Amino acid sequence: MNHNLQSDFTVDNATKTVIINREFDAGLSLVWEAFTTAELLDQWVAPKPWTAKTKYMNFEEGGKRFYAMVSPEGTAHWAIQEFSAIAPKTNFKMHNAFADENENPQLPGSEWDYRFTEQNGKTNVRITIYNESLERMEKMIEMGFKEGFTMSVANLEALLKTLSQK
Repeated sequence: MNHNLQSDFTVDNATKTVIINREFDAGLSLVWEAFTTAELLDQWVAPKPWTAKTKYMNFEEGGKRFYAMVSPEGTAHWAIQEFSAIAPKTNFKMHNAFADENENPQLPGSEWDYRFTEQNGKTNVRITIYNESLERMEKMIEMGFKEGFTMSVANLEALLKTLSQK
């Protein structure tokens, strides 16, 4: 693992925004695929010992991903993502909301903006998460979002290493 990779996590209460900058030691195509393919997302996005289970994903503008984070005891915490804009290998945007098992969103949600750039074989992903309410952002942070995201990124680094060796 390359410990010299850029990694920033900023919480801005005034704008209800979380900004994550993360560099990966992998090419743009592979990192894009890991963020936009259900089978790969399910392998890394949940912090262990949790797992992710995508019920369905249609990665296109107007499409959705409906998935759960599943605890070791089998309890599923559902979320729905609605993709609003996609510029292949450059950017995608989505609305994210917690949901029940019947796809009923629990509002308010958040707007996620992913930006991908590559330089010298490394890919930077900038994620801007705008929350519709300060309370939602505070709840997300209190639930351990930063710690969970950090653990998930470690899963992603291992997956990228495995995939790049194929």
